[in-house]
Order: sequence, then C-alpha cells, then structure tokens
Amino acid sequence: MKKLVIALCVLLLLVGCGGKEKPTDDKKLIVSCTLDPHSKILEFVKPILKEKYGISLEIVILDDYFVFNKALDVGEVDANYFQHVPFFRSEVANNGYKIENAIGIHIEPFGFYSKTVKSLADIKDGATIIISDAAADFARILKILESYGLITLKPGLDPLEVTFADIVTNPKNLKFKEIKNDLLVTAYENGEGDIVAINGNKALEAGLSPTKDAVMVEKATSDNPYVNIVAIKAGTADLAKIKALIEVMGSQEVKDFIIKTWTDGSVIPAE
Repeated sequence: MKKLVIALCVLLLLVGCGGKEKPTDDKKLIVSCTLDPHSKILEFVKPILKEKYGISLEIVILDDYFVFNKALDVGEVDANYFQHVPFFRSEVANNGYKIENAIGIHIEPFGFYSKTVKSLADIKDGATIIISDAAADFARILKILESYGLITLKPGLDPLEVTFADIVTNPKNLKFKEIKNDLLVTAYENGEGDIVAINGNKALEAGLSPTKDAVMVEKATSDNPYVNIVAIKAGTADLAKIKALIEVMGSQEVKDFIIKTWTDGSVIPAE
C-alpha cells in the first residue's frame, strides 16, 4: 500500500509540474490502470512480458479518471488501461490529447444497484437514480434504462450520442442526480437515492457482481461499444515494447484468463 501511495504521488507530481523524467527505457513499461479488473489483468501479463520479451512492467494504480490521459499525453507513462471508447473519445476531443486507442481488451457490464429496490416493479414514481457526472456515461445509462422499458428515446440516434434531452417518455418520472464517479459506491452503501448506476470496475472493487447483485444489468456482448482499451501516446505504436504489450494483451492467453477469473460474466473479453 505504501508503494502504491508513493507511485500515485510521484505520478501526480510529474503531471502537475510537467516532469522531465520520461519512461524511455526500451525494456521497461509503465502502465497506469484502475484497481479492478485492470490491475489483475496486468499482473497476469507482467511475467509473460518478462519471460517472452525481457520487458519489466511497472503498474501504477490510480483512481481519478481525469489524471490518466493527461499523464499519458505528457509522456509520464507508456500506456494506460482503464477507459472505454466513448470516454477516450470525449477526453481527446475536449483536451486535444495526442493519444491513441491501441487495442480493446474487455467489457464490464454496467449495473444498477439498490438497497431497497429488488425488482423493476419496486421502482416507485419519482424515483431518484444516482449516476456518474461523466458525460461519456450518459448515453450508456439511458440506453440500459430504455432496454428495460423505463424510458423511451428518440429513434434513429447514434447510441453513443444520446443525451437526457432525447428522452421521449419517462412514465415513472425518474429523476437523475449526478455525482463523481468515485462516490457512486459510497452512495449505494449509504442507501442514497433509490438506485445507483455503477460502472463495472467500481462495482467489482466494492465486491458487487453486476450479473448477480444488480437490479438491472447491461446486456453486454463482446462487440459492445464500451470496450475497455489500452491507450498509448501518439507515435509510439511502432516501439518494440508497445508492440509487445499490445500482442500480449490481445492474446488468447489473456482472453482465457479473463473468462476463467470472472466466471460470473462480470468481465468478458473483447473480440
């Protein structure tokens, strides 16, 4: 834990100050990620990279989603592994980051959790759903609610671009409250609101299974647009260590590890 705190502080210091030290060693990879399931997958990959390529993998675990891509953009890490494609696109569009989507690895079905609501029939009129304040999650949340018949959305829209303004009917008069992503689990544990929408990795870190504990769960498949990716700095795709990372992360060996580790379907490999 002490090493984790130190690693986090060092990374934040470098990002904040535009640090001069860059990860240039061809035999060392620095990859930032969130705890679960990303760090577990990287820990599995670590000895493979060492044995097959002689590359040492350093894993830096972070929690603030808005630090990852900035650190990658300024070159303080070689890659990151925490985000789905819509979040990545939003970050690049809003901040002008020179980073690239290297490969899709897995999908974490999004779930809606509650201390009091046990089924759709229990959702009362005017119920409050607590959601992430990350705009990249809005379309995903709304499409799940539509799939359960709780709302209807304007037809013919890009499913990744849907907004709250596109709600056509809301028969239960559902209300939405936005909070920071890292507070969603706390809100659920405290019984805040009626339902809390929690993305897969945060649910896993809290010991929740989307397929077992959620009132509603995303009907995720391996071609889901919310695939979690490995992102790299633009122009580094041809580096030997980046090629090695992409090869191993996309291997059948990693896919098999994901399937065997998350047998409840809370994490599924991308195709």
